[in-house]
Amino acid sequence: MTIVPRTKLIVLAGVIFLPVSILVAVMPIAIGPGVGLAVALVIIAAVDAAVSRDRLAGVRVSLPEVVRVSAGRDGQMTLSVDSKDARLKQLRLGLAFPRQIFSPNQDIVTDLPAETMNSLISWPFKALKQGLYLLENCYLETPSRFGFWALRRVEVTRAEFRVYPDLLRDRKKLSGLFLNRGIGIHAQRQIGKGREFEQLREYLPGDSYEDIHWKATARRGQPITKVYQIERTQQIYVILDGSRLSARNSDSLGNLRSSSSPADFTEYTTIMERFAAAALVMGLAADRQGDVFGLLAFDDRVRKFVRAKNGRAHYDVCRDALYTLQAQSVTPDFEELFTFIATKIRRRALLIFLTNLDDPVLAESFTSNIDIISRKHLILVNMLKPTNAAPLFSSPSVNSSDDIYQKLGGHLLWRHLRETAKFLQGHGIGFYLLQNENLCIDLVSQYLTVKRRQVL
Repeated sequence: MTIVPRTKLIVLAGVIFLPVSILVAVMPIAIGPGVGLAVALVIIAAVDAAVSRDRLAGVRVSLPEVVRVSAGRDGQMTLSVDSKDARLKQLRLGLAFPRQIFSPNQDIVTDLPAETMNSLISWPFKALKQGLYLLENCYLETPSRFGFWALRRVEVTRAEFRVYPDLLRDRKKLSGLFLNRGIGIHAQRQIGKGREFEQLREYLPGDSYEDIHWKATARRGQPITKVYQIERTQQIYVILDGSRLSARNSDSLGNLRSSSSPADFTEYTTIMERFAAAALVMGLAADRQGDVFGLLAFDDRVRKFVRAKNGRAHYDVCRDALYTLQAQSVTPDFEELFTFIATKIRRRALLIFLTNLDDPVLAESFTSNIDIISRKHLILVNMLKPTNAAPLFSSPSVNSSDDIYQKLGGHLLWRHLRETAKFLQGHGIGFYLLQNENLCIDLVSQYLTVKRRQVL
């Protein structure tokens, strides 16, 4: 418990002690009444402090254990205040939010109701950046009985803020792709023979020769045909690169908030955060299509692996696995990653990579090890397009020698990415450079194209 003087006591002491001091200096005969008045003030203040020292002892403040909110969205946190002292009328509360959580109220002064011992307080806030943050202490203050002192105490509490990626903007953009059902899609008649083996039967006129099972034909002495069925449930995995290059700013304009913004601490949206949001949107799309969805996050080793399933509970597991991921200052180990995939994902699946191959060394490591999994799985490789990656003479705006070097560097990067794309496409792997604002739309479009063509 800490006791500090309030403005009332400071002003009253100044009003009494200063005139008394001047009066005693001018008229020594008045020292008795002056000292008596000053001593009376000291005694009253001391009594006030003594009788009020336990005023906050019966106050308990409870915060919710878990607060869930999306990044960039406004939220409300409800505090519960229990007071055993019915004479306690006013309470001032303060919360030291993490810098990633902005609140317009650093403290709140509330009047406690006399008819009940419990009251609820709504505290507004805004989550600025995804992640896991802790709020551990609540600071209490109340005036003493005579109002001369402010009694302060720290209430040990714990509230966990789980700030998830904000999918609202991306879901709004995707609504145009899916009729008028938001993130849904209507049922379509599937055509084709499919790729999943179902049974053997006798040969019928019109069956393709490539579907004849020659070993069964030899055993039975008559043509036997393999029958396939269209896959109803397919495995979709999004593989996220959380290495050093994913810590870069995802927005070519910087995406830094202006100085008037509450988030003026030079934080920005990283590539890793955009990858996490895109993965969750892909999970929603796959679930609506009836497929199972899984996640894999890696850097120099595999950090998270969620095996493909479906349902709301599984989506919550994926979301909880992603929202705390941060890019690490390490180089990705693609050989270990591909070995892990070959070991853990046995059934043929659609693997959607969200990575960064604008570094030639990393691109070489990726292409030299991709054969470990490329023969078994359908692979799509995606990365955000670097802003300066363009052919040399594609832009006429060159105003200085620095622009020349910048354009030349962009041309070399563009040529490197084209060579990487050509190599991967030669191995049956799709390679795409995506714009940041269209990342989720393009990923879902790729997925729906695969479903429509039945290449999985």
